[in-house]
Amino acid sequence: MNYSTTQIWLIIGVLAVGTFLIRFSFLGLIGDRPMPPLVLRLLRFTPVAVLPGMVAPLVLWPAATGGEPDLARLIAAATTLAVGLWSRNVLWGMISGAVVLYAGLGLTALL
Repeated sequence: MNYSTTQIWLIIGVLAVGTFLIRFSFLGLIGDRPMPPLVLRLLRFTPVAVLPGMVAPLVLWPAATGGEPDLARLIAAATTLAVGLWSRNVLWGMISGAVVLYAGLGLTALL
């Protein structure tokens, strides 16, 4: 599909307004009122839900391989999960996954 410049800017504007309204509905309307304890407890899980949602497409459909999952990325994801669960430390999980990913990509480039 080919869009004109006007259509592209209209789409960007509509998405910007929609994003603002979604965020304002939560942040602006609540204001300085205290949130219920249940909401505060559920908000603690937001980063835990967002990070895998951002990483999973890069593991399962990487652009570098034409959208096909490869062994190096799958092993790195499994390593990250295993180290994170074992150590209960997100940073160690991410570091171990990065090391395994780059080692795996380096080894597959040599083969």
